[in-house]
Amino acid sequence: MRKVYYIYNPQTQTYDRIYPTVRQRMMSYVRRLFIGMGLGAGCFIVLLLIFGSPSEKELRQENSRLQAQYNVLSHRINEAMGVLQDIQQRDDNLYRVIFQADPIPSAIRQAGYGGTNRYEHLMGMASSELVINTTQKLDMLTKQLYIQSRSFDDVVEMCKQHDEMLKCIPAIQPISNKNLKQTASGYGTRIDPIYGTTRFHAGMDFSANPGTDVYATGDGTVVKMGWETGYGNTIVIDHGFGYQTWYAHLKEFRTKLGKRVVRGEVIGGVGNTGKSTGPHLHYEVHVKGQVVNPVNYYFMDLSAEDYDRMIQIAENHGKMMD
Repeated sequence: MRKVYYIYNPQTQTYDRIYPTVRQRMMSYVRRLFIGMGLGAGCFIVLLLIFGSPSEKELRQENSRLQAQYNVLSHRINEAMGVLQDIQQRDDNLYRVIFQADPIPSAIRQAGYGGTNRYEHLMGMASSELVINTTQKLDMLTKQLYIQSRSFDDVVEMCKQHDEMLKCIPAIQPISNKNLKQTASGYGTRIDPIYGTTRFHAGMDFSANPGTDVYATGDGTVVKMGWETGYGNTIVIDHGFGYQTWYAHLKEFRTKLGKRVVRGEVIGGVGNTGKSTGPHLHYEVHVKGQVVNPVNYYFMDLSAEDYDRMIQIAENHGKMMD
């Protein structure tokens, strides 16, 4: 209902009705319009602050879905890395052991990316910590897969060379059983025959008559042939695959430097040269630069009984002949 306004007239002591002008009416309408618009805008802003716009709501939902997807992806990467670690352990402890190859160092398997920050461009993203962590895991998985792939390439190559490796590994006695007087001393701490003190004996001593044939114990190349201090006349054969054998105190050489020899080939004769107390052959096996017990490398020409006897003799802790 339209409002009616009156004003008191003291002269007539009555209330006279007031009729607003057109301008006044227009100003009243405009004022009401602006007030209404202001109230409407205020309510709209309050609703936006409380509930957000449809686009913001959709973005929040999309961000929530992306975060959930990143969590799933991170979990799946963790599972994949677990499977890869199992493959790496089998590679190091089974495949490489079979072919007597060194395991891949953990420093190489676990190596990260150096240099500048590879993930700096991700730091401004929403949930940047989750994104960066997942990306780092994926990068690490990719790098370890590449290293493992190269390792399997090596294993395949070793498979191809396996027959050749079996020919080269030292696998027989350097002196035939029928020519042996005795195995004077084995590998380990023994009594020095000259000084009477204990010292480490790096090989095995085979006592035999001077000139007795000495055999190459595996296929290889003669890389050293000559006089060695303490060892006397010495031959060194490089068999490849990390193996070397040493034959010391020889009377004579029956091969040539640089010659390719095969297992069972005569390379020299037993002697008494160098630091020696009697005719014998001092024999050593080196694997990847380390001296090892030769008794583990006679498996091709000894029966089980002979091999057991050889081990018992090799355990002799008495005097050695050099």
